[in-house]
Amino acid sequence: MRSLIITYVATALAFLGCDAVWLSVMASRLYRPHLGDLLQADFAPAPALAFYAIYIAGIMVFAIDPARAAGSWGTAAWRGAFLGLVAYATYDLTNQATLRNWPLTITLADLCWGTVLTALAATVGFIVARWMA
Repeated sequence: MRSLIITYVATALAFLGCDAVWLSVMASRLYRPHLGDLLQADFAPAPALAFYAIYIAGIMVFAIDPARAAGSWGTAAWRGAFLGLVAYATYDLTNQATLRNWPLTITLADLCWGTVLTALAATVGFIVARWMA
């Protein structure tokens, strides 16, 4: 149980740390210029915390656990990348299909970012899990 918690925390720190940098840099350069009035003036922490808690658990189940079974960081990376692509595509492509004027630029940037970020976090989580074993 201790190893599981430490792996979860390490994965979360990797994901949250990178995502915080991305969002702080890209909010004014990418999101605000393209989404403008769609963005809230204030950050709503409860939905964000719920997303991060659930998503990190998903990384554990769908990328890190299979990578541990395979004994391969490469498995963590590619499964994490695919999970990131699927999850971010679900959000962005649904927005593209249902919202007026949803920018293709946002969709493409998010798909790339979600893929890379999730692969990185899954790989870090796998390395920590392996170290704990």
